[in-house]
Amino acid sequence: MKQLLRTTDPTQIIYAKALLSGEDIDCFEMDVHMSVLEGSLGILPRRLMVRDDDLMQARRILKDNDFELEEL
Repeated sequence: MKQLLRTTDPTQIIYAKALLSGEDIDCFEMDVHMSVLEGSLGILPRRLMVRDDDLMQARRILKDNDFELEEL
């Protein structure tokens, strides 16, 4: 699995997951439960992971919807 998105904004994760789901791309959200350890302050980023084979298509979908992604 490869990291597609890393953000502290939970709304971006939800939106990205909805976009990817609509294109039948499976994704997995990591670091969701880290907020319990940090006291729910939202300072630790969450990561959205996709399969290696889906990475380029997933990046294109998010960029087409105005997501700012880190360069590979």
